Amino acid sequence: MSELMLTLLRLGFLAVLWALVIITVLVLRRDLRAPRDARPLVAVTVGAGASRPFAPDRPKKKQAKNSPRTLIVVEGPLNGTVIPLGAADITIGRAPDSTLVLDDDYASNNHARISLVDGAWIVQDMGSTNGTWIDKTRLTAPIALTPGRQLKVGRTVLELRR
Repeated sequence: MSELMLTLLRLGFLAVLWALVIITVLVLRRDLRAPRDARPLVAVTVGAGASRPFAPDRPKKKQAKNSPRTLIVVEGPLNGTVIPLGAADITIGRAPDSTLVLDDDYASNNHARISLVDGAWIVQDMGSTNGTWIDKTRLTAPIALTPGRQLKVGRTVLELRR
């Protein structure tokens, strides 16, 4: 192989490596940028000069003192899984971004959502194919889930517990 061909191959390889580095930096820069609909946290003064983070225009969600604290899988492949309840919604389905990811052919990608509304946990079917069930009754509208009642999504059965 001639000296010229070897030099061209080296320069070509170096150009490909630099192109990969530049593409990687551009992708990372795009991924780290905040989404357009993101709201900045604003410090709100509480009491005597103390401040806490606050997201504007967000409804307050409060749990009652005697309300359930955990969601437990009682039947199915994830039996024994415990999900602590907070103020955030819990999504159930096959989608990888769900809170409880089910590997179940009978569950939809976005199957159900459990939300805290006025101190009560509300279950809502998200348009699933096979439906969401509470105590052998198919959900047709959002309904309050109380401790002891079984929520069935595909082959998985869940319960709220204190």
